[in-house]
Amino acid sequence: MIAAQASPRVAVVGAGIGGLAAAVALRRRGLEPTLYDQAEEFAEVGAGVAIGANASRLLERLGLGDALRADAVLPSHAQFHRWAGGEVFCSHELGDHYTGRFGSPYYTVHRGHLHRLLLDGFADGALHLGHKCVSVTEDADGVELVFDNGVTTRADIVIGADGVHSALREALWGPQEATFSGTSGLRGLTPIDHLPLGPGFDPRKPALWLFPGPGRHFICYPVSGGRLINFLGVVPDRHWTQESWVTRGDVGEAVAAFDGWNTVVTSILAGARSIGKWALYDREPLYRWSTSRVTLLGDAAHAMLPHHGQGANQAIEDAVVLAGQLDGVREPAGIAEALRRYEALRKPRSRQLQIGSRTNGDCFQVPDGPEALKRDERLTHLADNVAWIHGFDAEAELGLGV
Repeated sequence: MIAAQASPRVAVVGAGIGGLAAAVALRRRGLEPTLYDQAEEFAEVGAGVAIGANASRLLERLGLGDALRADAVLPSHAQFHRWAGGEVFCSHELGDHYTGRFGSPYYTVHRGHLHRLLLDGFADGALHLGHKCVSVTEDADGVELVFDNGVTTRADIVIGADGVHSALREALWGPQEATFSGTSGLRGLTPIDHLPLGPGFDPRKPALWLFPGPGRHFICYPVSGGRLINFLGVVPDRHWTQESWVTRGDVGEAVAAFDGWNTVVTSILAGARSIGKWALYDREPLYRWSTSRVTLLGDAAHAMLPHHGQGANQAIEDAVVLAGQLDGVREPAGIAEALRRYEALRKPRSRQLQIGSRTNGDCFQVPDGPEALKRDERLTHLADNVAWIHGFDAEAELGLGV
C-alpha cells in the first residue's frame, strides 16, 4: 500500500513524445516519475511534426515554449495545390491570424527537436534506457514490471506510453490486430537549397503545402528553422505490409510513384537525403485503456493514421490531462478513480480523431471530376471544420486549473 501522504511511485514505459510529455507534466504536478525505454540510445527517427494550438499552448505551460520556438517554423498559410500543375486552389491563413483565433501558434518542427526539448524538460529526472518491458503484473499493493535485461521493479501507477506496438496494451488486453489502410507513407527531409519555385510555392516563405490527387497525396512543410522541407507522400501499396518507422525507401521509386505530378513534388522527392517507407496502420478504438493502477496514452491507446496531423498533439493532450487527474492522489482508491476519469475524458475525442483520420485520407485521394469538386468546396471551409481540434484547451475545458 502507499504510505500515508507519500507521493505514489509512477513508472512510465516509453520515453517518446507522449511518455516524456507525461513525465514533464507529472513533475509540474509534484510527482517524480521514473521512465523506462527499450532504446539503448535516442536517435532522430522520423522527420517533421505539426504542432497545433491544442498542443502548443500546453507545451508553453509546461515551460517549453522558448525551446520550441528556437527551431520551429511558424507557417503563414495552409495552401492546397493542384496535383498536376501545382496551382493553388484554396488557402487558409495561419501565422498571426491562426494564433489570434485559437489562442496559440501553429508550428512545424523536426520530430527530433520536439523529442529533445521534452527530454531537456525532464532534465535530471530518472530515465533508464535499454529496458524493454516484457511482463506487467498488477496486485493489490501495486504493479510489478519485468524488463528483458532481467531488471524487476514495482510502482504504484504505471503509464504505458510505448507506442503502436505497445507491450503494455497487449499485457492488459491481449493481442490486437492492426488495421492496414492499403497505403504506405514516404517520409523524408529535403534541403531547401536549389528547390524550384512553383505556383504558390517558395521554400523561403514558410507555409504548409498540400497536394491532394487521384489515388495519392503529398504534404510538405519547413522544419529546422526553415532549412529543411519535411514531406509525406501517401501512395497505394496493397501488398507491402511491414509496419515500421525506419524501413528505407528508394528515392527513384518515390519519384516514379508521383510520375506526372508537378515539378515541386518530384523535385522535393528527388532531393531527399533519404526516404523512410512504412505501411500505414491504425487500430480499432479500445474499449478500455485502464485498470486500477495501469493506463495507456498516445499511440499505445489510440494509434491513428497521419491524415489529421494529430498523433503527437493527442499524446501531449493525454499527458497533461492524466497528470492533472493524478495531482494530489495518494491512496489506491484515488488512483483507480483518477485513471477512470482520465480515460472517460480522453476516449471520445481520441476516438473521433482516429475515425476522422481514416476518412481524411480518402478525401485527399479522390479522382478528378465531381468528387474532387465536392472535396474542394469542403476545403474552403477547413478552418471552421477543424476548429474543434485546434481550439480545444485540454486543461481549461476539463477544469484542471492552468
